[in-house]
Amino acid sequence: MGILCDTQIRELITIEPFEENVKRPGKISYGVSSYGYDLRVGSVFKIFTNVNSEIVDPKKFSERSFVTVDVDETRQDHVLIPPNSFALCETVEVISMPREYMAICVGKSTYARCGIIVNVTPIEPEWRGRITLEISNTTPLPAKIYANEGIAQLIFLKGERVCSKSYADKGGRYQDQKGLTLPKVD
Repeated sequence: MGILCDTQIRELITIEPFEENVKRPGKISYGVSSYGYDLRVGSVFKIFTNVNSEIVDPKKFSERSFVTVDVDETRQDHVLIPPNSFALCETVEVISMPREYMAICVGKSTYARCGIIVNVTPIEPEWRGRITLEISNTTPLPAKIYANEGIAQLIFLKGERVCSKSYADKGGRYQDQKGLTLPKVD
């Protein structure tokens, strides 16, 4: 497997809206980079809460486990994630992976150095949609996450051969997800 460089990402991967990685004073960077693409976090966050005493069960997930915060509605540029807590959000960008490629998502160092961990499962061949990001605040302090700014980087890999069955072929449950998508088990 080879890693795609900036010119290959521009040519081969569908990212909407696509941004160049230019200096944006006072902003956490986003857009295409040398060997990846820095994604932006959107403005709607689902923050875990224990107010309703729910149990987190991936087979029977309850929306009552979250408090939803829309940064655009609050007229702020950020959301606060409580200490030792967790939030879900989605990317600004919509990704469409070609059949012979997959992507791995890693957190940006700006947040990692503040104790903020971003997790995403691999983006499989022929997956399409906005990526749901999992953000953990591992610190004992509240943490600011800035909406519409960089949060994680996708690294694109090209397989040596085309897969026999893609995510689209399998009818993956998170295909073409619209809005922030919670866990599903069929």
